Order: sequence, then C-alpha cells, then structure tokens
Amino acid sequence: MSNEQPVHVAAAQHDERVPKKQIREGLLIFTLAAIQFTHMMDFVIMMPLGPQLMRVFNISPSEFGFLVSAYTFSAAVAGFLSALFIDRFDRKHAMLGLYLGFTLGTLACALAPGYTLLLVARVVAGAFGGVLGALILAVIGDAIPEKRRGAATGKVMAAFSVASIAGIPVGLYLASISSWHAPFYLLAGLSFLILAASFKLLPPMRGHLTNAVKQNPFLVLKEILQKRNLQWGMALMVTLTMSGFLVVPFISPYMVANVGFSEQELSFIYLFGGIATVFTSQWAGRLADKHGKQKVFAISAVLSLVPILLITNLPPVPHYLALVVTTIFFIFFGARFVPAMALITSSVEPKLRGSFMSINSSVQQLSAGVAAFVSGLIVQEAADGRLQHFNWDGILACVITLIAVWVVRYLKAVG
Repeated sequence: MSNEQPVHVAAAQHDERVPKKQIREGLLIFTLAAIQFTHMMDFVIMMPLGPQLMRVFNISPSEFGFLVSAYTFSAAVAGFLSALFIDRFDRKHAMLGLYLGFTLGTLACALAPGYTLLLVARVVAGAFGGVLGALILAVIGDAIPEKRRGAATGKVMAAFSVASIAGIPVGLYLASISSWHAPFYLLAGLSFLILAASFKLLPPMRGHLTNAVKQNPFLVLKEILQKRNLQWGMALMVTLTMSGFLVVPFISPYMVANVGFSEQELSFIYLFGGIATVFTSQWAGRLADKHGKQKVFAISAVLSLVPILLITNLPPVPHYLALVVTTIFFIFFGARFVPAMALITSSVEPKLRGSFMSINSSVQQLSAGVAAFVSGLIVQEAADGRLQHFNWDGILACVITLIAVWVVRYLKAVG
C-alpha cells in the first residue's frame, strides 16, 4: 500500500495539472485572438472604406491602392529590422510594446484631417502592426505543440472572421452616419482596453531564451536566409499573399461601381463572409492537423480559383447572388491561409522562430503592398465611374495561386 500511494498522489496531481494547463493555453489563445482582432480590423477596414475615401478625398484607384500599400510597405521595413533583435526579448514584453505603438498609430489615423496625414498615420500603424502579427504566430509556435498548432492557428486567425462579422459592419455603419474617422476612434478605444487586459492575461514567455546563445543579429539573419526550407516558407508567403491582395483591396469599390451595391450595403459582404469563415477557418485548421497541412492547403487553393474568377468578373446581378460569390471567396481565402500559416510557423526551429516570423511578416507585407499597388495600376476608372480590368487581377491571382500549390510541396515542418 505504501508503495502505491505516491503513484496515486502523482497521478492525481497530474490530473489537476492538465486542466490548468489547458486553461492557461485557452487564455493565451483568447488574448492573442483579441489582439489579432484589432490588428486585422485596422488593416481590413481600409478596403470597405475605399469607396468613401475615394469620394471624400477625390482620389484615383491608384492613389487608393497606395494608401493600402503604405501600411504594408511600412510593416515590411519594420518587420525586417525587428528580425535583428526580436528574439532577445521576453515575448510578453515585445508584444505589449508593439501593441502600444499600434494603438497609438490607430489613434493617429482617427485624428488625421486629410489624405496626406492619413497616409503618414497608416505608415506608423503599419510599422507596429506588421511586426505584431508576426509575433502572434511566433508565440503560437513556441507555446502550442505541433499536433495542436493548426487548430490554435485557426482559432487565432478566426479573429479576421469576427472582425468581418462585428467590426467591419459596425465600422461601416459609423462611417455612414458620421465619417470615415469614426471606425478608427472605435478601434483605438478597443485597443487600449485590450492592451490593459493583456498586461494581466499574457504570461511571461522566455522559453526561446533558455538555451539561446548570443549571436550577431546579422549572422542570424544570414542563417535564416540561407536555409532552404525557410526559403520555401517565404516563397509560399509571397505567392499566397500576392494572389489575395491582387483582388481583396478592390472588392468593395468594384461592388459599388460595377455590381450596384451602396456603401451602406457593403457591410453585408463582410458580415456573411465572416459568419461563414469563423467556422470554416477552424475546420480547416483541424483538417490540416488530421490530414496534413500541405494536402489541405493544396485542395483549398485549387478550389479558391473558382470564386476568384467569379468575383472579378461579376456583372450587375441580384445582391443575393453577389453575396453568395463573395462568401465563397472568403471561405476558401481563409481555408488556404490557415494551413499555410501553421506550416510556415512549423518550418523553423524555436531559437530562430521570432526572427524568421518577423522576416516572413516583412515578406508578407511587402508582397501585399506590391500586389495592392499593381492592382491599383491595373484597375482603371471609366468615365461613367465603373471600374475596368478587375478581371485581369483575377487571372493573375489564379496563376500565382497555382504557383503556391507547387511551392507548398517542398515545405517541411521541423519544430
């Protein structure tokens, strides 16, 4: 009996620790999802505001494309620079510092009186927001075991869906009854609240520092850039991002100018798309864990070609048909993104993960900026206000998507 008691006690203690660990993991994922929600809403709100911004500022499609690109180009530069030192800090301290900068940048967007200062404010918000997104993925990679990483990534990425369901419709409504400033005021206030809560909810995260050896940051950068697997990871990010951002920035302007939506009705696109993807993104994550991330990505990417071509060639149709097309587009856009990000996060060992995810974020943001800028050059406004050549964006996006399907075959999970 005396020999069995310690085993029994140890088993009981183990049973108590498991739920506590699950609770801590759940709180971490919830906090990351809340930060991701504000980060994603800040980025994506610009696109449905496109018609109003083009009208208020009297700017061309290319100038609007540059307004979107300013955020991503800034994020690209900041991500590259942060890769030189991000892994030297406790993840919590880095997260809180970046989120404070992002929140202040979003407030600056709300206060901007015109196009030029809004452009500057977007540069500030992008500098912090782009690195923030990379750090969130690095934390998932550090804190969540590989076998559950796809599901965890799906839950955090579902923040985009929640932003689409709640944030964007509310933001567009406020913009329609007030001005384009209102969504940014709302977002800045919410970000300050989440920042305060994050001080309590985020645990210290120093695991990546345990066995870390101080190295010249430029040698770390060289090591990352020379690893073949990480090269494939960045290639996947380039193709995945460009295929999306050739299309996404001009969905709202195209729906207003060519399909017949009003600015107020744009919220339904994001509402229905968000409701669908809040479930399908998590399903994609679980399927990726079960059947393989490469396989689920490849299937989702090939299936996404159909809604890409449909959405970029829509004539004036009943709204319900347009909403079916846009919802299917967002479903497959999310379904291919989740397994891809989970695979990219797993493609690097922990000691390099923060630096690599920052570089990868730079690659992502630079790709998004280039794609949005190129899309703005391709799309032209006709004399009657209709947008022309959006279908060219769709064809180019499909070609790049197929390249991504080829690239993902060579990417391997290592940690």
